[in-house]
Amino acid sequence: MTATTLPKERGGANPPPRTPHADRARRMRRRGRIIAVLFVLPALLLLGALVVYPVLFSVGRSFFDASGTRFVGGGNYTEMFRDPTTLRAVRNTAIWVVVAPALLTGLGLILAVLVEKIRWATAFKLLLFMPMAVSFLAAGIIFRLAYDQDPDKGVLNAAAVSVHDAFEGSSSYPAARAREGQGLVGQPDGSYLTDGAGLTPGDTVTLGLVGVAPGELPGDARPAAPAAARKAGPGELSGVVYLDFTPGGGGKQGRVDAGESGLPGMRVEAVRDGRTVAATTTGSDGYFRFTGLEQGTYGVRLPAGNFAPPYQGISWLGPTLVTPAIIGAYLWIWTGFAMVLIGAGLATLPRDALEAARMDGASEWQIFRRITVPLLAPVLTVVFVTLVINVMKVFDLVYIIAPGPVQQDATVLATQMWLVSFGGGNDQGLGSALGVLLLLLVVPAMVFNVRRFRRSQR
Repeated sequence: MTATTLPKERGGANPPPRTPHADRARRMRRRGRIIAVLFVLPALLLLGALVVYPVLFSVGRSFFDASGTRFVGGGNYTEMFRDPTTLRAVRNTAIWVVVAPALLTGLGLILAVLVEKIRWATAFKLLLFMPMAVSFLAAGIIFRLAYDQDPDKGVLNAAAVSVHDAFEGSSSYPAARAREGQGLVGQPDGSYLTDGAGLTPGDTVTLGLVGVAPGELPGDARPAAPAAARKAGPGELSGVVYLDFTPGGGGKQGRVDAGESGLPGMRVEAVRDGRTVAATTTGSDGYFRFTGLEQGTYGVRLPAGNFAPPYQGISWLGPTLVTPAIIGAYLWIWTGFAMVLIGAGLATLPRDALEAARMDGASEWQIFRRITVPLLAPVLTVVFVTLVINVMKVFDLVYIIAPGPVQQDATVLATQMWLVSFGGGNDQGLGSALGVLLLLLVVPAMVFNVRRFRRSQR
């Protein structure tokens, strides 16, 4: 009897039969994927149109000349590092990257720790966070006015002038000058000295000045005529410093007329053989007097300090300070952001570790340095890198705050890219190369931040 062998099914065991329930689940999963793609598709299209396409177009455009018709290869990238203005933009961007994020992270950390110890912490956080609600355009206009050189407009220079004048004083007669041929001769240092053979004790001299508007005289100024009539005593040298101008007209040059006012607060020096031997200040009627002088000839000098221009404050927007000044405006805007993020990380710290350190006798500074800062290191890193990305793209504040003459001294990569492409340079090939350089600088920081976020989620 011959045995019959049944053929084996290919692939081994028979697959389980499909059930209606499994088919339905498979259809539901496929349908869910399609719905998810439909929901994501508008965002992907928008991302492609606003991010991917401009990036690819800029990369391609950077290899062509200003007209966009001639291929120049890496010529724009070579030119970029030959241009002094572009190199200055790279230097300023490096200053921004090194200074601004570090200061902001440090300020945010200090304020976040201190705010925890006050009663009105929420109100204080709100106050510091409010500048974030101000646009960069509005903030730029605010600080452009605050940094204005004119103390009547710029609040910072108004404060600087007030402090300076409180300690140093200022001249009340910056525009005053002597008439030619009326007894006073201008000196190279800006002072005025009496001419002629010299004065001796017992003489009286009248020193007339012009250039001071009657309305600008000090409030305590009195008529000079009575003072001019006084006679000097033995061993004395006296006189009067007055405004040689009669309101309403009339009077005679070089003579103290009835309607002419003395110049109070004017410093006067008695000079002999080129040395100052006595000094005094005029009274409200312009009168001055030197006593105890030895016999001999003297000159009377009005020092240059009487005519010095008033202190105008600090040139915040000059070539030297314009970049630090703009960084200061940036700190005002973003300090609240850093404080709130670090404060959120501070709220998650294990309080038992802090309390255990206090019970072991650690000081608040030791707790801050050895416990708080190490535990906040991940948050501080994220804040720092986020701010680095942000400062690399700063444009509004630099463009608005920096005046035209110093725009090149304050320029950064973002402003230089715009100026080269659209702000008069009209070289979009070089501008695209600058944009690609900026992208290459920003991408590593962005990748680092994304990895930090993913690590923290795990």
